[in-house]
Amino acid sequence: MHAETFSSNIDDLAEREASKWCAGANRANAPMHQDYEDVLPPVIVDAAALLARTFKPRVHLLSPWLTTQSLTMIYARRGVGKTHMALGVAYALAAGGEFIGWKAPKPVRVLYLDGEMPGADLKERLAKIITNSQVEAPSGYLQIMTPDVQPLGMLPNLYDLEGQRAIDAVIGDAQVIIVDNLSCLVRGGKENEGESWQPVAEWALRMRAAGRSVIFIHHAGKGGQQRGTSKREDLLDTVITLRRPSDYTPDQGARFEVHFEKARALYGEDVDPIDARLQAMPDGSQQWTTKRVSDSTDEQIVEMADIGMSSREIGAELGVNHSTVVRALARLKECGRYTPKPKAARKPREPRQHWSDGND
Repeated sequence: MHAETFSSNIDDLAEREASKWCAGANRANAPMHQDYEDVLPPVIVDAAALLARTFKPRVHLLSPWLTTQSLTMIYARRGVGKTHMALGVAYALAAGGEFIGWKAPKPVRVLYLDGEMPGADLKERLAKIITNSQVEAPSGYLQIMTPDVQPLGMLPNLYDLEGQRAIDAVIGDAQVIIVDNLSCLVRGGKENEGESWQPVAEWALRMRAAGRSVIFIHHAGKGGQQRGTSKREDLLDTVITLRRPSDYTPDQGARFEVHFEKARALYGEDVDPIDARLQAMPDGSQQWTTKRVSDSTDEQIVEMADIGMSSREIGAELGVNHSTVVRALARLKECGRYTPKPKAARKPREPRQHWSDGND
């Protein structure tokens, strides 16, 4: 799909979504169990009944970390690349494609709730993603809700039941819902209090029970952790943080490290930190390149060692213990990735002058 075609499609989508809102957004079709959740008794089963019961198996939607019925958070400081990440994941899912090494086995329907970006900027970014994608998403597989096409210029509030019902009414058969971001779409309560997260947690659990996956995009606080109560992470399967590489410079544009802070049933190489960078190609296209953060760090160590920095100086520069640098250099030397430069020969020492007082 070309950018021009996409522009026409998103304009048509804007008109359709605006008319839905003006008509009440089909709220009568909201899930009925929300009205009776306080009166319906809970269901219990014994061990034998649980083992005999058939549950739909969880399958990968974006391998290795996103599965059906998955609840995930991706967070970062402002400007690091949250929206690049969220849109890249969204289109890879909708197209059955790939993003920074993560692969979608087949296309799945995605609802993208963007609460922050102006429509023109969102349109431009998504058009570039589509133009540079190797595969095209089937028509209707990526649905977008953005403030600029809403009658009142804002999205429903996930903090209250009315806003949740409004979103539920337009989910349709979407398998993945991306909430970008919590600050814009959860308007109420106190961010640092666990109880204020409860309404959103309950909505997320209802989505999971219905077989859907939810990806929350969130900001990092001053200390670098996700902003607000840590209770958000309790029910999540996966928590991913994006960080600036230590050698990042502004001219590099979109570049970040991907770190898994929580990953149920994931281990080994699947959770190794990734250094991802969006680069301009000679033909004018854009392409994401990736490497393991450990490889990036190794390259920095070799570069610093080659210019004569000591292991202690390298460790201080990278914020690691100098013994870590020594071990890394030994490992890199063993595998042929580092050849120590011969040390310059020392100048012969001048013979020491012996002074005589004339009595020798």
